Amino acid sequence: MAQSDPDCKFSLSGQVIDEHDHSNLSFSTVYLIELNQGVVADSTGEYKLSNLCKGRYTVVVSHVSCRPDTLSVNLTKDTRLNFFLEHHAEYLHQITIHGLDLQSNSSDQQHKLDLNRLDNYSFQSLGDVLERIPGVSSLKTGSHVVKPVVQGLYGSRVVTVNHGVRMQDMEWGDEHASMIEINSADQVTLVSGGSALRYGGDAVAGLIVLQPSKIPDDTLFASTLINGASNGWGGSVSSELVKSWKSGWYTKVQGALKRSGDFKAPDYQLTNTGFYDKGLSLTAGRQINHGNFDLYYSYFNTEIGILSASHIGSIEDLLDAINSREPTIIEDFSYKIGLPRQQIGHHLVRLQFEKHTGIGDWHWQYDFQQNQRFEFDKRLGENQDRPSIDLKLSTHTLSGSLYFNENGNLPAEVGIIYRYQNNFANPETGVRRLIPDYHKNEVGSYLSGKYQVNSKLELDAGLRYDFNRIDAMKFYQKSRWEERGYQQDFSQFVVREFPTQLLTNPVFNYHNFAYTAGALYCVNAGSEIRFNYFFTKRSPNPSELFSDGLHHGAARIELGDLRVKPESSHKIGLSYIGRQGIFNWDVNSYFSRIDQFILPVPTGVELTIRGVFPVWEYQQTNTRIWGVDGQLTANWHSNWRSHHMVRYIHGQDLVNDQPLINIPAPRINNSLVYTSTSWKSLSIEIASIYTFRQHRYPENNFLVFIPESNAYEELDISTPPDGYHLFNVHASSKIISTEKLKLRLGLGFSNLFNNNYRDYLNRLRYFADDPGRSFEITLKLEY
Repeated sequence: MAQSDPDCKFSLSGQVIDEHDHSNLSFSTVYLIELNQGVVADSTGEYKLSNLCKGRYTVVVSHVSCRPDTLSVNLTKDTRLNFFLEHHAEYLHQITIHGLDLQSNSSDQQHKLDLNRLDNYSFQSLGDVLERIPGVSSLKTGSHVVKPVVQGLYGSRVVTVNHGVRMQDMEWGDEHASMIEINSADQVTLVSGGSALRYGGDAVAGLIVLQPSKIPDDTLFASTLINGASNGWGGSVSSELVKSWKSGWYTKVQGALKRSGDFKAPDYQLTNTGFYDKGLSLTAGRQINHGNFDLYYSYFNTEIGILSASHIGSIEDLLDAINSREPTIIEDFSYKIGLPRQQIGHHLVRLQFEKHTGIGDWHWQYDFQQNQRFEFDKRLGENQDRPSIDLKLSTHTLSGSLYFNENGNLPAEVGIIYRYQNNFANPETGVRRLIPDYHKNEVGSYLSGKYQVNSKLELDAGLRYDFNRIDAMKFYQKSRWEERGYQQDFSQFVVREFPTQLLTNPVFNYHNFAYTAGALYCVNAGSEIRFNYFFTKRSPNPSELFSDGLHHGAARIELGDLRVKPESSHKIGLSYIGRQGIFNWDVNSYFSRIDQFILPVPTGVELTIRGVFPVWEYQQTNTRIWGVDGQLTANWHSNWRSHHMVRYIHGQDLVNDQPLINIPAPRINNSLVYTSTSWKSLSIEIASIYTFRQHRYPENNFLVFIPESNAYEELDISTPPDGYHLFNVHASSKIISTEKLKLRLGLGFSNLFNNNYRDYLNRLRYFADDPGRSFEITLKLEY
């Protein structure tokens, strides 16, 4: 373990202990990722790593199982640290969320981003950050509204868990980004597989889990993170303060501000694309004997400008905008967020209690969320400051679980959940409500378990049942009601008839089952194979059922369908994870067959009093999605390593025998990294990102009549843009590192060569290029 720097004289020592009975875990392995070295504890569980430099290390601790637990340690002096492992519960890999155990099946596909990586990209959105994980891409509406796409799926099929809470932030909207302040998390994990059963049977693509670090006993520390970016002349500041006592009490306060003006493409300004984010979170709790309780609160508010050129006044203007290489509106740089824009606020409160008993580990949780969404359109006179969409979504959730038989051959977890949700669509907007008022009740239960066949083979399985009832009150224009043929199928929903409208009360009940089975096979000490089968059913979300009108943030007219049925998905995942010599790899393959797949499809254009907009209708089909994503890391030298990622996704509409819309294009990422722990923890990374042109897409173009020329012309909204190649550079170093103060400086360029490009999954690609070069600076102060 010796390092060349004479200042590398510190040690990390301690004992590996069973968390439940406090017995010694003999011959455990303690491994430092950054140094690619480790030690084996002795028969009493004691370990010692010597001659270490100051700095943050990623420590991997394992015992018996080939699936380690990972945590981050900031070493500033000789440190003794005991590790407490869930030894008897080894079949469930622990993701600690202040005492919440997100128990994931051993057969799951998992990828993590640690604190250092999150710090480097803290000025970006959660969706942008997640693109650093294999198999993840982004569906964008401009520069700041970013939704993660996991193995070709997005929206309600991807569940986000924030500090142990399933987010309820109108995730069903294509331009509704996650309402999470990224700096409130210390680690982000993507889990694809049966672990989703704990949070619902509808997470077809997987879980995105955001979690904080454990808070050590009797400590006080703080940190401040400052970012700046030249594109948009934006910046952010985030600070946190953590205090804990020997009595077991602890508290944490975190706040952040982030602002940017108009972004700039290489050749022009992207007018009205600035944003302003504000976030605050508070944590308080106490570790007690055989348990803990924890209170968490967060508030996130964002105001986002939508590209001015995306709102069009006539069919001719729409055709010209799509065929033009420049936006129809280009103005000087400004921090002003004009029209159209979004303004969203999200409150989250969570109270949880956990108790270890002779029966097992009990966990109870209540959480409340309120999501308030305003969307402002270009309106005249007294209405210009009145939102066109005003939605308030309130959600109450109560859940309980018991993890039992942890010392037996078949440990298991059983849980129940009740959720009540109310959506209020303010009628004072003066605009027909896109989403109606509704009440939603959900009751669910699940059971999961594990059996270890031998030292190499582990099996897991799970089952879940959910009952959902949605009760809505919605006005329909008579013309729309008749146009869609609802009179024949849903006449029983009509409550009252008006001269031009119908007041209806649609009520739908859904019974959904989900189940999973998987296996983990340890080939040897350095490699393993994971297999998982996952069947899910997903109920239609409110947007898919009830959308009816202009969605201003999306710059399109959306039409739901009361006839849509629940989706049924069969998914198989196979992973090979290994380490051999200087190489580490992780290859994931998957195959999904989804029946009654719900998707928005462009069907034409419609003229409104606010202009001409494309019409997108929710339809159903049967689909097949398969793909492969992988990563390879080569540690060429103690200072040099390279990292490589690749993805390919193939989506097919089986009913219409055509490619599936909005499937991410193939991509190859390569990076070369130089690190020096002996010279101020210097790190330099050069990254290449090549995105191919998507050649598999459906032909959804249609003809529109142009009065000026008295002829029909084709409106091309299907053809994908060309592929593109981006280069990014990032460097960081600890310029100050003392026992009481640390300062890390990071510098970088994104889109280094200022390339023009349009991404296939940017929904505003019809109107403008994506942003150009940006110089970024990061300062992190720990004290």
